[in-house]
Amino acid sequence: MRAIVASAPDRLTWDDVPDVTPGPGEITIRVVAAGVNRADLLQAAGKYPPPPGASEVIGLEVSGTVAATGDGVTQWSVGQPVCALLAGGGYAEFVAVPAAQVLPVPDAVDLHLAAALPEVACTVWSNLVMTAGLQPGQVVLVHGGASGVGTHAIQVALALSCRVAVTAGSANKLDLCQELGADILINYREQDFVERVRAETDGAGADVILDIMGASYLDRNVDALAVGGRVVIIGMQGGLKGELNVGKLIGKRAGVIGTALRARPVDGPGGKGEIVAAVRTEVWPMIADGRVRPIVGAEFPVQEAQAAHELLDSGDVSGKVLLRVAD
Repeated sequence: MRAIVASAPDRLTWDDVPDVTPGPGEITIRVVAAGVNRADLLQAAGKYPPPPGASEVIGLEVSGTVAATGDGVTQWSVGQPVCALLAGGGYAEFVAVPAAQVLPVPDAVDLHLAAALPEVACTVWSNLVMTAGLQPGQVVLVHGGASGVGTHAIQVALALSCRVAVTAGSANKLDLCQELGADILINYREQDFVERVRAETDGAGADVILDIMGASYLDRNVDALAVGGRVVIIGMQGGLKGELNVGKLIGKRAGVIGTALRARPVDGPGGKGEIVAAVRTEVWPMIADGRVRPIVGAEFPVQEAQAAHELLDSGDVSGKVLLRVAD
C-alpha cells in the first residue's frame, strides 16, 4: 500500500509502505479521506513522535469503508462506511484501528467530509463536557474559534444551550464564528478578551474556557474565568511555561486542567473508547438533525500533503483541512 512518508523534517512524500492487517479487536479501513491536525504538523517536523505501538505514518482521523475485521469484532462489517479516531496511520490507503475508536458515518454527512469529525468531536466533547462539566446556560470562551476544533465547539455549545464567546484574528474568521452561533466576537489583535468577556457577562466571566494557547494565555484566562470556572488547555501554541497566580485561582475556586487525546489508552475510564462511545450517543444526534455540521476550509489530494500542512500552519484557513485519498 501507499502512504505519506516524512522523508525529512517537513518533507512529505507519497510512497510505498508495508501493508496493514487488523489485529484482534481491530478493523482495517480503506481510507477515502484523512483530516489534517496541528499534531500532524508537529510530527512531520520531528517534534511529536507517535505513542508506543502506534503507526509511524502521520494522521489522526479518517473516513472510508471497512476493508477487513479482526478476531472478536462483531459490530462492524466489510463495506460499511465509517470514520475513526486514530493514534496514527491516517495518511494512507489503509489503516488499522481498534474497533472501539470507530464511528458510523452520520446519514447527513458525505463520506469524505466525515473525516473532519472524529478528532474535533472527541476533543470538544471530552474537554467541554466530560472534563469541564459544561452545563446549559453557561458561558464558554473558545480561543481560536475559527479553527477546526473551534468551529465544532461553537456548534456543540450552542446545541447545549450555552452562550459562546470566541477569539480570532480577522474579521472573516469572526464572521464565520458568528454564522455558527457565537455572539461574543473578539478580535484578539484589537481587543483584550478578559475585558470583553467580563463586559458581556456583567462582570461574571466565562464558566469554561477552551484554550489552544497554553502559557501565554494562562494568567489572563484565569482573569476571564467566572467563580467556579474551568480552563481546559488542549494546545501549546503560546508556549510551554507560564506563571500562575494561585491566589487568584483559589479566590475563584477555579481550575486549570491540561488534557491530551492521542496517547490515552483505548479502554478504561477516560480512554478513547469511552470518549468515542459518548460522542456517538451525544454528538451524532446533533449532526443527524443539523445542529452540528463539519466545517471544511480546504481539501487537497493526499499527494499534496505538504501543501496542506503549509496552509494549516499559515493560519490562513478556517475549519478543517482534508486530504482526499480515494474517490
